[in-house]
Amino acid sequence: MGASKIMPFEATAIESIPDTVNRCKATFRAQTTKPLSYRLTQLRKLYWGINDYADALVESCKQDLGKPVFETFMAEVDWCKNDIVFVTKNLEKWMKDEAAPDIAFSNSLLNPTIRKEPLGTVLVIGAYNFPVQLQLGPVIGAIAAGCTVVLKPSEVSPATAMVIKNIVEQYLDPDCVAVVNGGVPETTALLNEKWDKIFYTGSAGVGTIIAKKAAETLTPVTLELGGLNPAFITNNADPRLAARRLLWGKLLNAGQVCMSENYIMVEKEILPQFVEQLKIALKEFYPNGQRNSEDYARIVNKRHFQRIKKMLDETRGKILIGGEMDESQNFMEITVVLVEDEHDPVVVDEIFGPIMPILVVDSIESAIRTANSVHSTPLGLYAFGSKAETSKILNEVTSGGASINDAYYHGSIPTLAFGGVGNSGQGAYRGKASFDTFTHRRSVTTTPGWMESLIDVRYPPYAGKLAKMRRLTTQKPNFDREGREIKGVGYWLSFVFGLGANSLKGAVARWVMVALVAVGLKKAQGSSSLPPWLR
Repeated sequence: MGASKIMPFEATAIESIPDTVNRCKATFRAQTTKPLSYRLTQLRKLYWGINDYADALVESCKQDLGKPVFETFMAEVDWCKNDIVFVTKNLEKWMKDEAAPDIAFSNSLLNPTIRKEPLGTVLVIGAYNFPVQLQLGPVIGAIAAGCTVVLKPSEVSPATAMVIKNIVEQYLDPDCVAVVNGGVPETTALLNEKWDKIFYTGSAGVGTIIAKKAAETLTPVTLELGGLNPAFITNNADPRLAARRLLWGKLLNAGQVCMSENYIMVEKEILPQFVEQLKIALKEFYPNGQRNSEDYARIVNKRHFQRIKKMLDETRGKILIGGEMDESQNFMEITVVLVEDEHDPVVVDEIFGPIMPILVVDSIESAIRTANSVHSTPLGLYAFGSKAETSKILNEVTSGGASINDAYYHGSIPTLAFGGVGNSGQGAYRGKASFDTFTHRRSVTTTPGWMESLIDVRYPPYAGKLAKMRRLTTQKPNFDREGREIKGVGYWLSFVFGLGANSLKGAVARWVMVALVAVGLKKAQGSSSLPPWLR
């Protein structure tokens, strides 16, 4: 099955899109997708669909991106299969109701609970650079959450889009998950539908359009965007490790990675060693050159090739390594450029290709100022140096995620929540975070009938009731007017009675405190009627 021929790309008929969406909505309203057993069955079938079509996915990724077999299995096929296994092993636990945390004793009588409920019918719009992981990854989360989902794969990776369509149609419930292929017209038609959530991976420009469209119907969005990701190399860094790891970050998928470093700031003393180590590592990785290697991808199409080439044509920097390219094959060699400032054309825009700009800095402080001025909320941040230096960088530069002494390793762990901040996106997914992003945490309380006499203070007429209400609800501050914390008897009583009502520790602590108070009162009255264990 997986060795079957990849069909030519075919766009979905626009007039069929409303019926597809309505079918998924009807399935959700029928409660079909809510049971654990249904979700697990769909996820397990998707696993075997990916497994059976592994060879076809390898071939389609090669057709679309020239992607090496190793990279397709590591970051696409095996990534999705491992994610499904992790999700299925933990889904029952994630779906369970949660007791509300830190509930006061009086509120615990209402059994406050958080239910995990699917958002509904969701739209997933995928990206071309990792056309399996970035498209099926969110779908895994949507199915796990109990949603129905329509997937719109990227038309820029058409071969993989068709393979994914085959997998979904052959292995999954067509009333639960559907694939719509096409370009701008089909995407526009999808955005004209009302969704319970839209999940988009791609550029900030398109993300802005989607966010505006979603705002018209108050539809929540998760946006996984790119960013001008900075890397820092201090004089205390290991130049060999920095070179090898950052070079790997730029070589993977020919630099077409949203987390890839967009520019590297290097303290001047370590620059010669770093550049030399780049040359050594490059020769080690590709002893016969990148052009002749099966381990190096190609740029996805001529439009993106020309976009990246234009940056190199306009740079004011000096090429230190590489620069070879062949448009007929969409081949572009890794190109290291020493730039003069952060306003160079290869720095001001997201590269999304195999260009590695280096900017020399005088100090860590200078590098931090540059990072915060170029793009204050990148998707990733990569710092090499002493612990004190990397801690300072983490503390003073905001990013969606960060890898210390490596290139975007934080994004390669499928159980670690992944997402941007500010201009690099909103929301997160992967592992449990994928379940959470398509789940509504619904707060529920149940007020027993016998409590009516306790809560009648809330009913009109209000005359004479305010003081009573305040005695029941007012929280005493544990701080003075200068903001200093006060830890007196009242503080400890408040702490004990505020412990979680459903916590064994909290229950024990409350009854111990009640017993101690009772003992104190009896002793104060000189009573000798206490039981032996309280005397």
